[in-house]
Amino acid sequence: MSAPVRVAVLVSGRGSNMRSLAAAAGEAYAIALVASDKPEAAGLAWARESGLATFARSPRGIGKPAYEAALDAALREASVEVIALAGYMRLLSDDFVARWRGRIVNIHPSLLPKYKGLDTHARAIAAGDDVAGCSVHVVTEELDGGAVLGQAEVSIVPGDTPDALAERVLAAEHQLYPEVLARFVREGAWREG
Repeated sequence: MSAPVRVAVLVSGRGSNMRSLAAAAGEAYAIALVASDKPEAAGLAWARESGLATFARSPRGIGKPAYEAALDAALREASVEVIALAGYMRLLSDDFVARWRGRIVNIHPSLLPKYKGLDTHARAIAAGDDVAGCSVHVVTEELDGGAVLGQAEVSIVPGDTPDALAERVLAAEHQLYPEVLARFVREGAWREG
């Protein structure tokens, strides 16, 4: 049996999806690094307390190219094979995406291709949709535009608020992301990227 695929998880906040990925790590993948653009991110503190390797650097004062060069060096030093974005709120440059082509996945709180970008829950409610949900997709240079690897639907109920819907969608994300990531690394198509 081959060794688990080494995955880096990039976070900007509390890291609830990162925790779900870490809890499900095993034969398919292992968390090799948790990285953040926000050194004060709660997700980083949890990762450190859990014994996971971390990288933290703010792009403030050094600029995006220098920040991404440092991040790339940390990923390579940790022998990372696949990157999982989990609440990482910084847009990656086209150059960074190209260097890791086909090896970056993201969880997005809508049923792509609907509602790319921000405010997805409010937009779904305003549109009168019956369902919302989440999608795991491959990251490309187009915002939330890569191939969808898996989705989970969540019903929108009468009187729903964006916050209430977000809470239910987040619970679905915690189930979906580990399953899709495990399948993605097992299938190995990223090795060709």
